[in-house]
Amino acid sequence: MNTTSQPDPRDRPARLTVGVVGAGRVGPALAASLQLAGHRPVAVSAVSDASRRRAEEMLPDVPVVPPAEVLERSELVLLTVPDDALPELVTGLAETGAVRPGQLLVHTSGRYGAKVLDPALRAGALPLALHPAMTFTGTPVDVQRLAGCSFGVTAPEELRLAAEALVIEMGGEPEWIAEENRPLYHAALALGANHLVTLVAQSLELLRTAGVGAPDRMLGPLLGAALDNALRSGDAALTGPVARGDAGTVAAHVAELRKHAPGTVAGYLAMARATADRALAHGLLKPELAEPLLGVLAGPADGAPGSSPGETP
Repeated sequence: MNTTSQPDPRDRPARLTVGVVGAGRVGPALAASLQLAGHRPVAVSAVSDASRRRAEEMLPDVPVVPPAEVLERSELVLLTVPDDALPELVTGLAETGAVRPGQLLVHTSGRYGAKVLDPALRAGALPLALHPAMTFTGTPVDVQRLAGCSFGVTAPEELRLAAEALVIEMGGEPEWIAEENRPLYHAALALGANHLVTLVAQSLELLRTAGVGAPDRMLGPLLGAALDNALRSGDAALTGPVARGDAGTVAAHVAELRKHAPGTVAGYLAMARATADRALAHGLLKPELAEPLLGVLAGPADGAPGSSPGETP
C-alpha cells in the first residue's frame, strides 16, 4: 500500500501553461518537471547561446521569446534569474503591464521570500517563492534529482496549499521558511554546499600535488562516509587531528600548505579554528590539548612563507 502523502485534489493547481524567464540551469529543469506532472510549458526567454541550447535540450519545441511575451502566454511563470537581478526584473515587468491579475508568479531565489514580488502582487499576480535546495547541472539529470529534493517555500498564507502542491508535483518536499528567515536559510545552504565544492576542489589539487594518481577515487568513499556521519550525528562525527588536539600534526599541515599551496592556508586555518571550537564545546577536544592547538591556529593566515606557528625555527 502506498502511504506517500498526496495533496488533496481540491488543492492541486489546475493544468497550467508554464513560462520560464531566464533559461539558466534551474528554470528549464523545473519546467520539465512540471511538464511531467501534466502542465504545459509554452514559452521561455533566453539570452546567451548557452541558455538557448539549454532551453532547446530541456524544453524542445518550446519557443524562445522576450520576457514580456513569456508572461503573456503563461498562467504560471517561473522567474529563474540570478538573485541580484530579481528585484529589477519584477519591478520592470509590473511597471510595463506584463503581469496579469490571477497569474502565478514563482521565483526560485533562495535569498528572497515572497515580498520581492510585491510589485507584481499589486498588479494582481499570485506570488510564490519556491527554492529547490539542490545544485543544478543544466542537463536532464536535474529533473531526476528533484525527486525527494527539499524546497524552501514562502508565500502568503492563502497560497500555501497551492505552493506546496506545486512542489510535490515536481517530486519535491516542501519546507516552509518564514519571510524574515530567508537570508539565514540561504546562507546555511551556501555554507554547506558552495563551500563544500571549494574544499573538495582544493583537496583534489593537493592530492595531485602529493602524487596521488586518482584523487577522486580516494576522496569519494571518505567524503561520502564523512557526510553520512555528519548528517546522522552532527558534531559527534568530528574526527582528525584538530578534534584530537594533535597540535604538531596541524602545524605540519600548515607548513606544507604554506610551501605548496599558500592560497589554501587561510581557509585551512579558518575551518580548523571553527572545528576546534565545536570539538571543545562538545567535549571531543580535551581542554589541556586545546591551548597548544589554538596556538598553532593563531598564526597568520596570509599564506606567507616562513616558519609555521608552533614550530621551532
